[in-house]
Amino acid sequence: MILPFLIIIPLLAAFLITLISGEKDNWAIVLSILAVISLLALALFSFFTTGNDTFIYEMSGWKIPLTICLVQDAFSMYMLVIVNLIALTSLMFSVTYIRHIAAEGAWKYYALFMLLVTGMNGVIATGDIFNLFVFMEIALFSTYALVAFGGKAEEYEAAFKYAVMGSISSTLILLGIGVLYSATSTLTMANIAAILPTINPQVVFWVGALFLAGFGLKAAIMPFHAWLPDAHSSAPAPISAMLSGVLIKALGVYVMVRIFFNIFGGLAVFNTIFMVLGTVSIMIGVLLALGQWDFKRLLAYHSISQIGYIILGFGLANPLGILGAVFHLLNHALFKSLLFYNAGSVEMILGTRNLKKMGNMTKILPVTSFTSMVASLSIAGMPPFNGFFSKLIIIVAAIQAGHPVFAFWAVLGSLFTLASFMKVQRYGFRGENKIEKPDVGASRGMKSAMIILAVLCLVSSALIIPGIREVTLDPVVTVIMNKTGYIHEVLGR
Repeated sequence: MILPFLIIIPLLAAFLITLISGEKDNWAIVLSILAVISLLALALFSFFTTGNDTFIYEMSGWKIPLTICLVQDAFSMYMLVIVNLIALTSLMFSVTYIRHIAAEGAWKYYALFMLLVTGMNGVIATGDIFNLFVFMEIALFSTYALVAFGGKAEEYEAAFKYAVMGSISSTLILLGIGVLYSATSTLTMANIAAILPTINPQVVFWVGALFLAGFGLKAAIMPFHAWLPDAHSSAPAPISAMLSGVLIKALGVYVMVRIFFNIFGGLAVFNTIFMVLGTVSIMIGVLLALGQWDFKRLLAYHSISQIGYIILGFGLANPLGILGAVFHLLNHALFKSLLFYNAGSVEMILGTRNLKKMGNMTKILPVTSFTSMVASLSIAGMPPFNGFFSKLIIIVAAIQAGHPVFAFWAVLGSLFTLASFMKVQRYGFRGENKIEKPDVGASRGMKSAMIILAVLCLVSSALIIPGIREVTLDPVVTVIMNKTGYIHEVLGR
């Protein structure tokens, strides 16, 4: 059983970094990168060997539901691959970037980073809802510190706002867990799912409402998005990539899907709420982004919009809609992380995030400029890049499900996204040269991280090819749509 190592390795790495690094930041870098390479290799191996199977790891000699368990299925392994892939590229980008913003004590960054990875991996792997809450808090407290790591006033303010909103959402979630435990006398998610049909429907609804608000804050969907623009724009660029690329998915979207599909069984009332909130997030996020000239803040608002597509796809609750949402989980992680690396590269080397002060980056920062074009085309949904296919699937699914209005708003949101990134390219990366060419450019690690994600923005489109889809995306869709199968596989009945 590989799953426990996906939690033990980053936790051990965080401990060793704190223990032996001291003033020697290179040890922290080496330990972190080796740990995350191991995590990604294990996650990829487990994903392709899991297929349609489910494996359970019981943490003690006790049996479910009396023990904490880890659940290895296609959905959890898919998310673990995404999380650890983005973590690896973020570490590659961090080596030079963090030295730039923190000449001393960079080892603290890597220790916190590994705790963040521990928390996210734990949230995804666990089959126990209270254990999920514990891992979520580990990830969140690490993130609060990482957002403020640069030591600027705006970073402290953003971290404080994030911590306040995070505390509110955690309180709502803990209340929901408490009510659920009082009604079912169990914390194992599969066991809760089995008992839930015998519970008063009103209790189920109000627990769902608490979870929707709590995890909706983690996912930053409208109207629970207030913390996101400041946190994403103020954090160091590799942490912005982690926040947008994977954190809001692991702690928000993934958990919501597990609860509302594998535990609640896809109740129609919550599916409708998902569709409405997803569509509102698409439009409000992109409209707010259109007016931004701060590159990172513009990207932050697009995070709200793109998460809206994912929530809309899951809300449709048909196989095609869920397929599109699952695919967009990966695609958004790739192109949005890449865009934050682009913004971080520009800010580190040129000292600005203001699109009006940039221009002609093709000559100044050619790799950053080229990869930003790839990411811009991907997020705007232009073929043959990955964003086109996942958005198209969601739009077609909405029409098939009899919701052409939602499909219309999804198309309009994509057109506005294209307009927004035409502005980014026109003012930020093309146009007149407003800044002299710097003496130094992006480091090899930064360039490598950007190039890897740019290539994946194109290559990942192949996942939609039927033969490839059947062994990658389809098993994930099957897990999400099959509450009965989830109960049977975990509980063995």
